[in-house]
Amino acid sequence: MALLRKINQVLLFLLIVTLCGILYKKVHKGTVLKNEAEDDSETPEELEGEIPVVICAAAGRMGAAMAAINSIYSNTDANILFYVVGLRNTLSRIRKWIEHSKLREINFKVVEFNPMVLKGKIRADSSRPELLQPLNFVRFYLPLLIHQHEKVIYLDDDVIVQGDIQELYDTTLALGHAAAFSDDCDLPSSLDTNRLVGLQNTYMGYLDYRKKTIKDLGISPSTCSFNPGVIVANMTEWKHQRITKQLEKWMQKNVEENLYSSSLGGGVATSPMLIVFHGKYSTINPLWHIRHLGWNPDTRYSEHFLQEAKLLHWNGRHKPWDFPSVHNDLWESWFVPDPAGIFQLSHHSS
Repeated sequence: MALLRKINQVLLFLLIVTLCGILYKKVHKGTVLKNEAEDDSETPEELEGEIPVVICAAAGRMGAAMAAINSIYSNTDANILFYVVGLRNTLSRIRKWIEHSKLREINFKVVEFNPMVLKGKIRADSSRPELLQPLNFVRFYLPLLIHQHEKVIYLDDDVIVQGDIQELYDTTLALGHAAAFSDDCDLPSSLDTNRLVGLQNTYMGYLDYRKKTIKDLGISPSTCSFNPGVIVANMTEWKHQRITKQLEKWMQKNVEENLYSSSLGGGVATSPMLIVFHGKYSTINPLWHIRHLGWNPDTRYSEHFLQEAKLLHWNGRHKPWDFPSVHNDLWESWFVPDPAGIFQLSHHSS
């Protein structure tokens, strides 16, 4: 009997260990962001001069992220660490594109974003379904991705960098500010804004002021909005102010009350950021976010102005790898061909 009792105790112990192992795997499988390489062994000395740049690589437009990365890497001597974020089914393709192209020399980590974190937080909107893609919300979860760095740059994939990214990284954030953005009221005079039909540059364009919840915020509808396609963020302040939790709260409120819509302005990712960061953000040099290049294929900047620009952003429907679009010659000069031959450029003239 004593032997049988001993065997039962051993079996019970093994069962408990097995259950703990299964539970551990399930918890970690639900992690929002996961480094494929899981290599966080850098020393403080290595981190000190490193500039982390987060950029998403979506399946249907992966060539955009690669062009952006190429432009950043080619225009700086700084030590850049690229965090290239994708969904699970795209991770191997991201890695192969980088390792089998001219980008093989870059310092990078491929990171998985788990879309389950967004469950119940996104309201379906059919007007611009591309804005509801999970990777559009990666910018909300930066601290879960960046563990070692105090400061980080986030960029949309439809950008090209013409300046030294070190300058953008050196953007000063005021005390208590978790991020810096570009104000939408700083549009250059060289742009023909009459052609930018539907362009929004105030809170009225993103929030539904007929709703009591929005009125109760006490934010004037004529307040200048900002564009979160380029972000310089302070991770310590972001975590201290629980920015991610605040953003999630407003996402859930929108699901319940329909407080904003991608049909109004720049999409469902911009609106909660406008609320959470209202009056609490620093500004980026306007030349580091020349945008709306994808808004109207008939609207162009002057060539001289484009040469002075540090960063170009084709936000809007008309992307430079597709047709119709404008200033695509500037984008194509940084394009890195897909080794797998999947991503192809549309034939068009610039």
